[in-house]
Amino acid sequence: MAANGSTRVILTALAANVGIAVAKFVAAAITGSSAMLTEGVHSLVDSTNHVLLLHGTRRSRRPADALHPLGYGRELYFWSFVVAILVFALGAGVSLYEGVLHLLHPEPASDFIVAFAVLGLAASLEGWSTWEALRGFAQDSKGKGMLRALRDTKDAPTLIVLLENTGALAGLAIAAIGLGLSWWTGSPLWDGIASVLIGLVLGAIAVMLIVEAKGLLIGEAADPELVEAIRTCAAEHPGVVAVQQVLTVHQAPDMVVSVISVDFEDTITAREVEQTVRDIEADVARRFPVVTRVYVRPLDPAIA
Repeated sequence: MAANGSTRVILTALAANVGIAVAKFVAAAITGSSAMLTEGVHSLVDSTNHVLLLHGTRRSRRPADALHPLGYGRELYFWSFVVAILVFALGAGVSLYEGVLHLLHPEPASDFIVAFAVLGLAASLEGWSTWEALRGFAQDSKGKGMLRALRDTKDAPTLIVLLENTGALAGLAIAAIGLGLSWWTGSPLWDGIASVLIGLVLGAIAVMLIVEAKGLLIGEAADPELVEAIRTCAAEHPGVVAVQQVLTVHQAPDMVVSVISVDFEDTITAREVEQTVRDIEADVARRFPVVTRVYVRPLDPAIA
């Protein structure tokens, strides 16, 4: 997804979560519900995470300099990793703590109508945010199935928004069930159980985010289709016998560095090799704007 599209998704999610967090905390104060308080903390953590993603997106767009010659794109992946840690430590940790505390010292909830009304409002806002993220994500999935597209994506902010929203919707459903059972049975234990389950859901999502963010931070190759397209583009140039290797790595969702190892004909001159190298680099950069750095490495015939 383009940077502007990713930023729009984050801003939409931020606006939704700020409104949801305020509503949940007000409802928690009125009802005394542990699950509602847990959900309020969850939305507050999500809002903080989205601010960090916006900060990371802005810093990742800084131009390359002497200290970082390939640019600052991976800073976005660093902040994505920080967000994943926060989801695990604050979102899941606080939810589990609050749930266990409520199980040990149960307190009955009240004003269930207010709680259910807030949960319905939160579900509507989360659904809006999720729809915006899915719409932008689907445009860039290139016909892939949703699961494969999520696995292959290099757009960490949009992935985080989608997974967080999935966790939020699951948490809302769990909170509603817990409150409903507490109202039906008169037992406040169901409210605490709901908080624990919400914490477990957030923990599972956080682990998924941590694994994905770690891979992107270390450096992941571009989509195989893009790699093969670069290979074909380089092989089309005169004087090229074979393209031995195409190495790619994502610096950011829309920033790829590529190194191409090329075997040239033995009969062409060094000047012709230099010109072809320049032509390949220019052609790849023109045909694939996502490739922001291109380096062509002629193979030494003695070691090829």
